[in-house]
Amino acid sequence: MSQADKAQAAQDAAQGAKKPEKKTGKDARLAQQQAKQQALIAPKMDEKQLVKTLSPLKAITVYGTARALGLNAAIASQTLRTLEAKNAIKRVGGYSGHYIYAVSVPSTSAS
Repeated sequence: MSQADKAQAAQDAAQGAKKPEKKTGKDARLAQQQAKQQALIAPKMDEKQLVKTLSPLKAITVYGTARALGLNAAIASQTLRTLEAKNAIKRVGGYSGHYIYAVSVPSTSAS
């Protein structure tokens, strides 16, 4: 072997000792499929929990919601529309499907 090959083999051996064991191909595929399926399921939270999760976001958008809840963007969009219909959030800006939402503040009327 050339000296470069020996150095590369020594480096690979050193890295091999530090790396944790990799999942087998079948386990990795199964985990990936489960993650995809989980992203396509609507969150099992009630309205108050969703609003509490989304309220710290600077701007509540479809993609920000998808990232915060670990959902697919289509499911996140559906969730935001549902929350808007329940008056938990309101649309404050955006256009053409790229809307920005804000948490609705319940109005307290002093009568």
